[in-house]
Amino acid sequence: MKIIVCIKQVPDTTRVEIDPKTNTLIREGVESILNPLDTFAVEAALSIRDRLGGTAVALTMGPPQADRILREAIALGVDDGALVSGREFAGSDTWSTSYALARAIEALGPCDLILCGKQAIDGDTGQVGPELAVHLGMPQATYVRRFREVSPTSIVVERLTDRGFEVLRVPLPAVVTVVKELNEPRLPNLLDLHRGRFAELKRLDCKAIKADPEEIGLEGSPTRVVRIFSPESRRGGRLYEHDVDAGIEEIVRFIEKKGLL
Repeated sequence: MKIIVCIKQVPDTTRVEIDPKTNTLIREGVESILNPLDTFAVEAALSIRDRLGGTAVALTMGPPQADRILREAIALGVDDGALVSGREFAGSDTWSTSYALARAIEALGPCDLILCGKQAIDGDTGQVGPELAVHLGMPQATYVRRFREVSPTSIVVERLTDRGFEVLRVPLPAVVTVVKELNEPRLPNLLDLHRGRFAELKRLDCKAIKADPEEIGLEGSPTRVVRIFSPESRRGGRLYEHDVDAGIEEIVRFIEKKGLL
């Protein structure tokens, strides 16, 4: 079985600065890490490969320095890594990113299963996995918390919903996004870290993945961010120090006065 796990390099900070011209994240000078939610997808890929045999390949799109997270994935046990990179990809939104990843997956050859974390901690949209399935014309299962069965032709999974979970049987090949409840990611040892550091990675540009230049980058992205701002902090409030019944009556009168009830 050939498994491709899509991972992303994200800023390791809670302080995000925005380019006022493009309304995109400024990543220069900010330390980057492997998206924490992607580590559960990596562990899932390794567990399935270890049970059924085959290969696990890590795939990412980003600047040249994004090869760092591919090496981290290899240190965790992934067999190979591929980096989609080039100036033409800069500013891609989720749709454009998923398009480029889909073309890269096709360039890497047939695969049986594509795994993604449920979302990235920077954009926090959870859109790339489902959009990837659309571009590839594959079935998908999102927010998967457990693999009940895995065979060369299908998988049976439990996916989280607002009211619990549902069980799906999905034919392969398919795209699956996973949640942190799925597993506990492993840690690399010293030999694994050495292997990741010196691993030879595949590097793919726009030409190599046969991407349409009009479908990638900022110009190929249908999303337009008109304005980004930090909401004003709310201060104040009222403290009611009464017995329960009197306090409830006073709060109700206040709400009625404000026309909220």
